[in-house]
Amino acid sequence: MKYNFPKIDLHLHLDGSFRPETVWELVQEQNAPAPADTLEGYKQFIYKCVHSGAVNEYLKAFDAPLMVMQDRESLIRVTKELIEDLAKQGLVYAEIRFAPQLHTNKGLSQRQAIEAVLEGARIGMEENPTIKVGIICCLMCQGPETVNWDANMETATIVHEYLDKGVVCMDLAGAEGFVPLTNFAPLFKTARDLGTPIICHAGDSQDWVTVRDAIDMGAIRIGHGHHVYENPALSRYCADHEIALEICPTSNIQCQTRETYELHPAYNLYALGVPVTINTDNMTMSDTNLEIEYDHCLNEMGFEYEDLILMNINSAKYSFMPKEDKERIIRELEKCLDEVCKE
Repeated sequence: MKYNFPKIDLHLHLDGSFRPETVWELVQEQNAPAPADTLEGYKQFIYKCVHSGAVNEYLKAFDAPLMVMQDRESLIRVTKELIEDLAKQGLVYAEIRFAPQLHTNKGLSQRQAIEAVLEGARIGMEENPTIKVGIICCLMCQGPETVNWDANMETATIVHEYLDKGVVCMDLAGAEGFVPLTNFAPLFKTARDLGTPIICHAGDSQDWVTVRDAIDMGAIRIGHGHHVYENPALSRYCADHEIALEICPTSNIQCQTRETYELHPAYNLYALGVPVTINTDNMTMSDTNLEIEYDHCLNEMGFEYEDLILMNINSAKYSFMPKEDKERIIRELEKCLDEVCKE
């Protein structure tokens, strides 16, 4: 099915949404350790990791892209290419997230990593004027909060410097459940005190408690968050207080945080009035794009075509795009909705 309306992705990781051909080329150029002998073998390696059913195996697929995205030129290229690919898919806006601290292994500072991604975004938008993007800088949960506290504090401290230069907010990503989410509270407070908007991965591999904690620490949007459905009162709170959820159906199934598309609670949350948005998470790793996610929404998850348009209105409304762009895209989506309703 064709989805002839403006599309928006709010939850998209740079290091999981690259061109395999590019990473393979960079592996060869940089003489980096390769997980396979050929490009086709590398693609098969990614597929095997992602469909292993084990989180640790899934995460191995990120090793190669992170290994080669350690210099300014590579970060610019991967960012620019992703924006080009998104534009070809018909997206009008996307928020691309990455963790600056994961790109400092060969001498880049976090600031330099941010500036490289912003330059890639600038070039990508200049060459593809139908799309605009915002950059999200992630803190990382890599175990107990003490493991990378200094690197996380540096990110929380410097993100606000780039808010008027293309960065739109701060996130916390990585594995859930090593320690209580509240252990990261001082980092969130640092960012809040500096005026940085905050979102947070929560309620994915862990239960609804992490969603509550993220909201209490100032998150105004939740990455994944689907386990909030197990707490009706908190689900109602999210609906009443317009806490948007960044639902990534295929990623949830592959990472086994939900058993099947049919059993995913996204539609039930949507029906309760929670601002649900549909996103891809890691396009390359999950071998997906927004249209594939929409197919699952229609065929297995209970949504209707009009719901997809309404959820893109949610994406526009709860995005960090400039007000004038937000209003324009919402008008375009409302026009598309009117046309569908007339059919």
